[in-house]
Amino acid sequence: MTEQRPQVTQPGSEPAEAASQTPAGQLVTEAPEPTAPVAPDAPEVPAPPASAPPTALPPLPDGPPALPPPPAPAKDRRVLRAVLRWTAAVAVFAVVGAGTAYGIAGMERTDVPGLKTESDGRWTYPTLTKPPLPSGSPQPYAPENKAEAHYADLRALLLPAPEGAVDDKALHGSDGWLATKDFLAEYSDKAERDDFRQKLVDAGLRHVAARGWTTQDGTHTRIYLLHFDTAAVVDDLAGEVAPYSGPGYKVRGTEASVLDNGFAEVPWPGKFSRFAYAESEPYGAEQVRQAYLAAGDVLGVVVQSRKGTAKAVPFQQTVTLQSQLLG
Repeated sequence: MTEQRPQVTQPGSEPAEAASQTPAGQLVTEAPEPTAPVAPDAPEVPAPPASAPPTALPPLPDGPPALPPPPAPAKDRRVLRAVLRWTAAVAVFAVVGAGTAYGIAGMERTDVPGLKTESDGRWTYPTLTKPPLPSGSPQPYAPENKAEAHYADLRALLLPAPEGAVDDKALHGSDGWLATKDFLAEYSDKAERDDFRQKLVDAGLRHVAARGWTTQDGTHTRIYLLHFDTAAVVDDLAGEVAPYSGPGYKVRGTEASVLDNGFAEVPWPGKFSRFAYAESEPYGAEQVRQAYLAAGDVLGVVVQSRKGTAKAVPFQQTVTLQSQLLG
């Protein structure tokens, strides 16, 4: 067979084969199709016998023959799946644990089961609301109220009884006003009562509002608000009934009372003086605590007594809340 080479047309020369002109003016050259060369027949290679061993891979230049990695055994796959399951479970427990910790952190200690803290002895009082003032009247400690006068109804300034307490009807008085003799009955010595009565008359006492109650632990509370004409009168009277050394008059059921030093650590909301005393040991069947509040034109008197020991916390709480109403 003679191999035919295609003719190459040089620029400016005519092609070896005939050309025809197309209607569009394009020149189309027809060349004979080249004949593909026929490869010589390859010699047949006999197949290796079935019993022949597989041909080994050629060795690498610097090491032993490279073998393909063996497939992972089924046991390893089971272990992997188990590890994945435990990892997912741990992640879920971590999320749940974090949420639980956040929930507990946001709760009050008394709301967590097993962590409830015992009460510190404070009583639960209703929400305190000051009574309305007459139109155009200032608050007792407003800058324009130079006399520090209380214009609100004094009966509405009394601290309400805490939850669960039993009302002391003996202190209701007539139309909410207590007779002076009933207030003086709080003091044991007759001569002292007479002297105190005269001081109240001289100071121009207008009227007395009172309220009392007994709580479930047996604490008996009495509150008296004595209204006078001016704050100056109350300051003078407080100096006589509540000196630093001890109360000027013995409250019923007491022998000796001393200044209550625990009150010095209690935050004071009022803008006026307070004087608190506790019956000193040895005392009788019950202990008595008393406080005097020189609040502008009002002298407040708070007395608490209880069989055994009169607790300090409810006494401090009661005096403080009553002071807030007078302030």
